[in-house]
Amino acid sequence: MSDLPVSKPLRIAIQMDPIEHVNIEGDSTFAMAEEAQIRGYEIFVYQVETLSWQEGKVSARAKPAKVQRVKGDHVSLGEEVVLDLVEDVDVVLMRQDPPFDMSYITAAHMLEFLKGKTLVVNDPFWVRSSPEKIVPLLFPDLMPPTLVSRDVTTIKAFQVEHQDIVVKPLFGNAGAAVFRIKPEDGNLGALLDLFFTTSRDPIMVQAFVPGVFEGDKRIILVDGEPVGAINRVPKGNDIRSNLAVGGTAHPVDLSEADLAICRAIGPTLKERGLLFVGIDVIAGRLTEINVTSPTGALALKAFSGVNAVSLMWDAIERKLN
Repeated sequence: MSDLPVSKPLRIAIQMDPIEHVNIEGDSTFAMAEEAQIRGYEIFVYQVETLSWQEGKVSARAKPAKVQRVKGDHVSLGEEVVLDLVEDVDVVLMRQDPPFDMSYITAAHMLEFLKGKTLVVNDPFWVRSSPEKIVPLLFPDLMPPTLVSRDVTTIKAFQVEHQDIVVKPLFGNAGAAVFRIKPEDGNLGALLDLFFTTSRDPIMVQAFVPGVFEGDKRIILVDGEPVGAINRVPKGNDIRSNLAVGGTAHPVDLSEADLAICRAIGPTLKERGLLFVGIDVIAGRLTEINVTSPTGALALKAFSGVNAVSLMWDAIERKLN
């Protein structure tokens, strides 16, 4: 890690999906690059495919980037360089989107070699060990009734107990393959066949929370502290509120139940170096803790004026001092 004080320009490497194709109106990673540039940091971007470990060194083929909030002309990339992620970089942002698969896990393993040398946000060890639907299981009292299993008998017994249930892949993202099974619905067996013939993973089954139609709150926490929330409302009778599948964002305040959840999970997030996190809360119940590449920062800023990305960089600067 650089010995320069943080008052001097930092060199930031952002591991992300191609920046040329992001939607600047909603992409939190672009907002992070934009804020870094405002602060005078030097920005490089690279895709996970160019990350390498060789003879004890971790490097990436990266391009210097200049960003601007102009749709269709939002980034200018320089000539490709090979960055030694210890010698040439102060901070790495691990921000590629899921799926959370072996490629994702391997990238986290590689970035773990930077520990104690270059700050990686979020901490790759805990990103690897904190899938968004697994880490909430540390807090079962905060969740709706939940089952993780691939045992068909156990899943069907859960349905008998809770009647109206939601079935979803354990490592899915963006609302893909999320199904509501009502008591009179006879499709559970066929759905389980589909899941288990296409994947060896268990699935997550939860009691349906009717409050989802009033919205699914995305709460952003920075270094374990809540900074604000947006409410994502499903489209029509769709139970999925993800913006990627047609949900719409609305301003919302944090309730006492929301704050209680944040107080319960915040110390764990901070201890694990999960510095920028988005949690999902439906009717006062925790459903997911997103530590990979959580979104919502731009909508939060638009609704409330709270700049979660700026608060993130403030926290990073404190860690480098």
